[in-house]
Amino acid sequence: MENKTFGIIGLGLIGGSIAKALRHVYPNCTIYAYNRSEKSRNMAWEDHTADQVFDCVDESFHDCHYIFLCTPVEYNISYLKLLKPIISKDCIITDVGSTKENIHREVISLNIETNFIGGHPMAGSEKTSYEFSDYHLLENAYYAITPTVHSPAEKVKELKEIISSIGAIPIVLDYKEHDYSVAGISHVPHVIASSLVNLIKHHDSDKEIMKILAAGGFKDITRIASSSPQMWEQICNSNADNIATLLGDYIEALQDIQKNIQEHNSSYLFQMFDESRQYRNTFQSGTKGPIAPQYALKCDIQDETGAIAIISSLLAFHQINIKNIGIHNIREFEPGVLKIEFEEQKALENAIEVLEERNYKVYPL
Repeated sequence: MENKTFGIIGLGLIGGSIAKALRHVYPNCTIYAYNRSEKSRNMAWEDHTADQVFDCVDESFHDCHYIFLCTPVEYNISYLKLLKPIISKDCIITDVGSTKENIHREVISLNIETNFIGGHPMAGSEKTSYEFSDYHLLENAYYAITPTVHSPAEKVKELKEIISSIGAIPIVLDYKEHDYSVAGISHVPHVIASSLVNLIKHHDSDKEIMKILAAGGFKDITRIASSSPQMWEQICNSNADNIATLLGDYIEALQDIQKNIQEHNSSYLFQMFDESRQYRNTFQSGTKGPIAPQYALKCDIQDETGAIAIISSLLAFHQINIKNIGIHNIREFEPGVLKIEFEEQKALENAIEVLEERNYKVYPL
């Protein structure tokens, strides 16, 4: 791949991370990058990620072997029209959008199916700009590949090799199956998280007791509600049918649960919780999904002056960076009171090792 030329359209978190990963794995490849914001363009040029940066998409991208569309879903579609008369006949355009049907429809309409292979790296962060991008962001993340019926087999194979080389796990899917799947494990959960937060907001007392007590489990399961409203408006509009179908099934399930709670149906409730617990415990660990992972632990500490300072100093001594640290005031069902978050999996693993060596009780999340 050292002789390949890659184009990156959009230098946000994902586009920047892909560009950095390509540079890291293929140091002698050529990377052309476009971004609307001059700041991100300059950063990619100054840190030597991009060989050339551009303020528009034009003939400069003609020599690219692969072009990654890394802008919001609707914008990616518009760049297809710009690129069609520019690219060479062997160029492959791929995208990183979290929904695929809209862009596949446009690819068919433009008659460029032989030049397109859809993509979706299932990794991310609550941070969205180039300055937070990292070459190992996609490591151990599933990366969906959605070829068209006319995508050349050798190009699909080569793209899988590229994705594997930057640390991600490629999985080839039909684009319709992809959209239905991510509706269930990403899009609907985001809708539910947002609705749960608004439920509390609209039913809290004037004293905001619910908000005060909203720690522990509630804060954890609604963390994704802090995501970009603009992005999720686009996602819901681009995958509306699948989201609406699964939401309808979920609403029916909630109504059934409501009925059985009202009737104090203990066997039903036990079975529901037991079934979900058993199925949840079969989920594969060690890989990333479409919802940004949280690298965190809880730690039991003594309620005494300097307890937190000792732990933070200990981790700093071992050069382990802390993203966030705080006390959990709600201890129901919670064995630990101190929650510590990290930027990456390796930092979490190192912290667990260091703290356990000092006989702290640690509970990875």
